[in-house]
Amino acid sequence: MTAPAHPGRMLFVNMPVADLERSKEFFAKLGFGFNPKFTDKTAACMLVGEHAFIMLLTREKFAEFSKLPIADPRTHALALYCFSASSRAEVDAVGAAALAAGATEADDAEDYGFMYSRSFYDLDGHGWQVMWMDPAAVEQGPEEFAASTQPTEASA
Repeated sequence: MTAPAHPGRMLFVNMPVADLERSKEFFAKLGFGFNPKFTDKTAACMLVGEHAFIMLLTREKFAEFSKLPIADPRTHALALYCFSASSRAEVDAVGAAALAAGATEADDAEDYGFMYSRSFYDLDGHGWQVMWMDPAAVEQGPEEFAASTQPTEASA
């Protein structure tokens, strides 16, 4: 992967939820934790990666930050949220945990060889995908990786 343009930069994605406690319980069942310093009765800071966070906000709190009306994620897609897993097995485990915790399956599993994913809608209807990508494909890029794994004419 290329070096980040701004090393150490953090990413915060703000997401409105209907019931903050229910959403925290749901995501905890998927293995996510929360930073208590940035969690209260109106917001929860969900740790996604070393420098990536989802701020689960009550709809009222979200409205304080957005001057536009809040869209209903069950009828309008504004974003799709994707996070990586360390293996295909973890993708399946997280997908199963999401469904067991009340999520709705969005699509069947997708397997591209170098990438494997499962998609679901959370309790509020936000679209999520959990995916694994072969580390070599991350390093080389999907097209170069695919070319490197294809048999050559001489070996075919």
